[in-house]
Amino acid sequence: MKPRFSTPRVAVLSLALLSAVFGLGVPGAQAQEKPLVIARDMDVNALDPHRAWCDTCQIYNAAVYEQLVTLDKDNKVQPLLAESWTSNPEQTEFTFKLNPAAKFSDGSPVEPKDVKWSFERLKNLKGNASFLADPIVSVDSPDAQTVVVKLASPNSEFLNQAAAGFLGVINSDVAAANGALADETAAEKDTSETWFLSHSAGSGPFVLAAYEPNAELRLKRSDTYWGTKPAVPEVIFQQVKDAVSQAQMLQSGSVDIAMQIDPETAKSLEGSSAIVERVPSYNFVYIALSPGAKATTIDMTPEVREAISIAIDRASLIDFTLGGAGRPLAAPIPLGFPGGDGHAIPEYNPEKAREMLAAAGLGDGFTLQTIYPDLNVYGVDFNLMMQKIQQDLSKVGVTLELQPVPFANWREAANGDHIPLTAVFFAPDFFGTSQYIDVFGMQEGSVWAKRAGGENAAAIVNPRPGELKTQALAAPTAEAAEALWAEAAQEMINNRIIIPMVSPDLILAYGPNIKGVRYSACCNLPLAEITNN
Repeated sequence: MKPRFSTPRVAVLSLALLSAVFGLGVPGAQAQEKPLVIARDMDVNALDPHRAWCDTCQIYNAAVYEQLVTLDKDNKVQPLLAESWTSNPEQTEFTFKLNPAAKFSDGSPVEPKDVKWSFERLKNLKGNASFLADPIVSVDSPDAQTVVVKLASPNSEFLNQAAAGFLGVINSDVAAANGALADETAAEKDTSETWFLSHSAGSGPFVLAAYEPNAELRLKRSDTYWGTKPAVPEVIFQQVKDAVSQAQMLQSGSVDIAMQIDPETAKSLEGSSAIVERVPSYNFVYIALSPGAKATTIDMTPEVREAISIAIDRASLIDFTLGGAGRPLAAPIPLGFPGGDGHAIPEYNPEKAREMLAAAGLGDGFTLQTIYPDLNVYGVDFNLMMQKIQQDLSKVGVTLELQPVPFANWREAANGDHIPLTAVFFAPDFFGTSQYIDVFGMQEGSVWAKRAGGENAAAIVNPRPGELKTQALAAPTAEAAEALWAEAAQEMINNRIIIPMVSPDLILAYGPNIKGVRYSACCNLPLAEITNN
């Protein structure tokens, strides 16, 4: 995946909730329903579910549109628009039976033609999320309730991908009447983007009520929702940029949820009525080395890269940047994802690092250009983090020239002449490991094989992660796939191009009357599960 933005980050991706306010009590009278108010630095780039690419978009897509399947709190696939499904042994053909009760917010039924149109549109719009639909060869409907999806190659993760909010099913008749296209001309001729900013055409528990960029996003409960209706009648996202302001609004009761509270700001909530929890997240921050970057003036061998890795005190860095509210990880795969657990964290060993650099002929030290995004992401201030890494590496003779830049400038540098040493972040687009191989594996064509300058440093290219990915996607069992993903993870660790620093914890803070809040790999924050009474 590509990074998406949201307060710091796209976001510190934290959640905080205060109790909702009820109407004045009259004996025997029901409490008045109140909206759920959320403070968030909104990163919305679109409200068209097939163009959207942000953290807020994940929440919106899952609340207003629906997918064929979804994930529960244990990341197990559950029915949604599809009440059942099967696959062929090769895992190249998936057959879904649509729930006959499913209907869009205008009351029309969800039909196979809507699924076909939506998947084809996502693919043909050629946006950031289109990679999820690229493997789809065809979508057919042998009868009024059946959808058959055929893939170009085996994909044991397809059901997890189908749960991603970006594969939301749109009411094709309504969208097409307002300029949306699904055919091969969609990328150039689809004119519906503006319409989607003030209208929705989904089957979800909420519908779009209003959107004012950089100010407010309002959702209202769908009166025609075919499933269990949400407990809250309305959800209001308010644009609030910084964590301190969000915490103050939370304490005052003017908002019910603050979504970007970092560990330091969370301390200000101590003693208030808010309940503050820390839970593990699937997000992580990493540094990356580019042996083939134009500005890399040394021979950045595997031994040199290992020396840089073990010269960084990860435990101290996590304490310094997050107050300890995070976990170290060895592989560029989230802890809790297939293949991500069980790998040894590199031991902090500056003495050995100095020895390895001396053996490489670099005992007198060297300088690395270091360009990175000027951001605060998941509570990690990149300037503070890079200053800490700069101090650690200076102890082994490595000088970092720190250059914080806007994210757009960073992307241009990373993809252009590349950057000798940089830092960035990653969050999952779906619950599955293949996306991490595509980005962080050093097989030819991967994102970081390019950014690390593989065209100038052929020795860093490693086809093995890509080969293991192909095998894992065709594995007959989850256990067999897990072993292959773990082997691919070890290959990426051994490459020592991507060096993970921390998986920051997610902060959940909420009032005593708020129930049902959870962090989701597919939906970020499932709004329909939240109650405020």
